This record gives sequence, structure tokens and C-alpha cells, in this order.
Amino acid sequence: MNELSKEYLQETPMLDFNHPQIQSLVEQRKWKTLSQYDVIGAVYNFVRDETRFGYNKDDRLTASQVLQDGYGQCNTKGTLLMALLRAVGVSTRFHGFTIYNELQRGAIPNYLFMVAPPRIIHSWVEVHHDGRWINLEGYILDKDYLKQVQSRFADKSESFSGYAISTKCLANPDVDWKGLDTYIQSDGIADDFGIYSQPDDFYASYGSNLSGIKKVLFRYVLRHLMNINVNKIRTNGIVS
Repeated sequence: MNELSKEYLQETPMLDFNHPQIQSLVEQRKWKTLSQYDVIGAVYNFVRDETRFGYNKDDRLTASQVLQDGYGQCNTKGTLLMALLRAVGVSTRFHGFTIYNELQRGAIPNYLFMVAPPRIIHSWVEVHHDGRWINLEGYILDKDYLKQVQSRFADKSESFSGYAISTKCLANPDVDWKGLDTYIQSDGIADDFGIYSQPDDFYASYGSNLSGIKKVLFRYVLRHLMNINVNKIRTNGIVS
């Protein structure tokens, strides 16, 4: 096993891929029987579509906790994606950013938007495949949610920002695994914090988006209201 594999296949407290529920999922889906290209796609699609877009109580949840929640956003879904890929022997690493909060408007209702910090901690996963690192960010929004946003806004050929999307082409964003980079929020990036072997190290340095009373309110009240809003969009579309 080379140095790259040792560093980027490591289990960590957040990437707890030996957790029984994660191991059971890997076995049930028979992911270890697939080629590397196909297993990356299968795991990616699971995280994108079967783990619905929504807001968890904290960015620093373990992968097994995100799996139990059954939903997540950029950071928590990224943790699950990294853990599942490492569980099947695919090397991954973490790239940390901030994004401008305006791209969340719509997913976060206007009456809650004042709570959002101007710049929100963001991340994507880099996967090592075919001798190079590939950026994966297109897993954040499940296709059912994305389709509702696409159907609401008529001019889909132009760049779009809002409803947890920031892309040059809403009609056809690069969200499908084809062995290339995937993106859905990358046009909203504010700060680039660089690459980390483990998400645990990034969050130890940068913490989470909120603190104090705002963090408590988010965990116990606000995120539930945000998730109600996201689920309404997914089920009923966007009503102006």
C-alpha cells in the first residue's frame, strides 16, 4: 500500500466507516464487487439522492450519524461520501471553503435569513481516480429537490444563484458522475481554505458556522423550520 493510500484511506472519528451500519450498507449494496469507476458512481448517487438534502444539527457529525439522519448538506453529506468511499478502498480528501450566504436564500426562508452568517463554511470531496484527484460537489442536492428548482425558473440556460445552488447553467449543471468534476455551489465560493487529509482536522481549525445562542437556536428550532421548507419545495415545488 503506497503513501497516498495510507493517508487517504484512514478511518477517523468522523469517518467512522467501520461502524456496523456503514459496513452493512456496503455489504447489502455489493459495492466492493464493482470496478472503481462504478463504485464511485454508485456511492456518489447514494449520497446525492438517497441521502436527501437537509440541514443536520452540526457540521461535525460522524458519517454513521449522517447515515442515520438520512439527510444532509454540503459538509455532512461530504463526510458520508468520504467514509463510504474509503470503506470500499477509494482514496478521498477534503477541500474546505466558505460560500456567500445569498446562494442559500430560498432554501433558507427569508424570515430566518438574518441568522445566517455572511459567509458559510462549505466543502467538497476530492476522490483519487485514474491517477488524478477529481472534485466532487454535485452530491449536495438530491435530484427531486433540484428538479423542483429547475422547473420553477424559466430561464434555465443562464447562471443561477439561490435555493442552495450557484451554477453557470441551471438547466444542465454538472452533477452526474462521469469520471469528471461535479459542481452545484462552486460559483458561490468566497474563501478557499485548502486541502485536508481528514475533515476532523479542518473542523478543529475552523469550527462550525454558528456559536452561542444562535447555535442553540439552530440545533433545536431553526434547522427544523429550514427542513420543513426544503421538504415543501421537494414535494410541492416553489410557490411564489
